Amino acid sequence: MSDIAIKPRIKAETKIERPRLYKVILHNDDFTPREFVVAVLMAEFNMTDGQAHKVMITADRLGSCVVGVFARDIAETKATRATDAGRSMGFPLLFTTEPEE
Repeated sequence: MSDIAIKPRIKAETKIERPRLYKVILHNDDFTPREFVVAVLMAEFNMTDGQAHKVMITADRLGSCVVGVFARDIAETKATRATDAGRSMGFPLLFTTEPEE
């Protein structure tokens, strides 16, 4: 018999984790016109007129509403661009992001 020990080969498993998701939240204010909010939601979040209207009304009634859930970079970019669209027109429109639980 040989003095060489045979060791079983162990395959390293690569574990791929999904990136953490972030919510984009629309905050209600009493100054930004509803039609403008709907237009921003349609342009930045690719919503239909009906979807954008429902999100806008929900934010109006509850104070805020989750617009969508995205990877962090995408969520932050969309929130910034939507907020900037309001600011460029002189409205206090605000979109923020937070981690999804």
